[in-house]
Amino acid sequence: MDFSLSQEQEMFREYIKKFLGDMEHTKIARDYIDNKTEHVKNILSDLKELGWTKLNIPEEFEGMGLGQLDLVPIMEEFGRVLLPGLHLETNALAVPLIERFGTKEQKQYFLKEIADSDLNLTVAWLEPGGSYKEQGIRLSGEVSQGQIILNGVKTQVPDLELAQHAIVPLRIHNEITLITVDLSTPGISITPQDNFAETRKLSMVEFEQVKVPAENVIGQIGDGWGMLQEGLLYYNAALSSVAVGAMEHIVEMASEYAKIREQFGNPIGRFQAIKHRLADMKLDLETARSLSYYANWAMETFSEDRIEAICSARIFATQAFIRLASHNIQIHGGIGFTEEIDCHLFIKQAKYYENYLGSIDQYYDLAINALNWTSQNSVQTEQQPIMAHK
Repeated sequence: MDFSLSQEQEMFREYIKKFLGDMEHTKIARDYIDNKTEHVKNILSDLKELGWTKLNIPEEFEGMGLGQLDLVPIMEEFGRVLLPGLHLETNALAVPLIERFGTKEQKQYFLKEIADSDLNLTVAWLEPGGSYKEQGIRLSGEVSQGQIILNGVKTQVPDLELAQHAIVPLRIHNEITLITVDLSTPGISITPQDNFAETRKLSMVEFEQVKVPAENVIGQIGDGWGMLQEGLLYYNAALSSVAVGAMEHIVEMASEYAKIREQFGNPIGRFQAIKHRLADMKLDLETARSLSYYANWAMETFSEDRIEAICSARIFATQAFIRLASHNIQIHGGIGFTEEIDCHLFIKQAKYYENYLGSIDQYYDLAINALNWTSQNSVQTEQQPIMAHK
């Protein structure tokens, strides 16, 4: 089975790579850390003009009608430079959710706007003291005269400065429902929160009698949990590609430093301990790449093993990302801890994604359940149902 990328996919990757190279790679991330938000917005808008946001949007909504695999090289390049923004939440989560479960009006608005303009969506899921499990969702919604009235708090919502809408899971009649919320709606208050990974800016969002049109509900009331789990398959397949891109750059950084850093009159890359460490890093990278390619292929073809394939890719890539970023700092030594070198940015990003939109333990449970390695129903209750293909 050949998972190599096509000539067209590699060509598009080069366009993106050249653009990000002209922007000095991680300088975009550093500008975002320095709160140069408008500057970063302009760069992201210029990047969109290359057409990457159209890739997985159907042609009828001004997109290219391509699939999950076409996102792989783009997400890898974004991961390589730690590109700030909501590309994962928007194109890898919101687009498939709305395309599969949204109304005609929702598709017409969101998909066209994502393809043609700078529209971005974030995800407001986690709540204070809660978790990414179903029971952690406590935000309440009350149906009244064609509106949903929201009351509650969401926390650690990423990059609100770059978003216009949020996908919000909430409870209506004690059932999980998904709804899109315009962030300019009256009654929403936003409080910035600290985050160790400065390339993702977090906020707490409070909803106090926030009135949202009932037509903003994605799918049917009460179907939100299953839809969310299905959307996460697309998201995690793409996230594994982001991790692969970051890991590839880490291996390059470590290898280059090992060539120029001398100890006892020799480059440290000649020492067996460093050679073996670099070899292990390269092995982790190529394993993660293979898992990522297969996961995205399984999602695009709706393979029967897509759940375990995507969970495996998410688990391994996330853990390997942390491992490689840690090795990179050790190879660089003391200088690896300084602000001037990019090492610290990668380890922080790796730790951020470790438990974002689900913990490693949850994805282990989901993979085990999909493989039928347990006869117990506890995992099924927490993680399922995965929606049937439509």
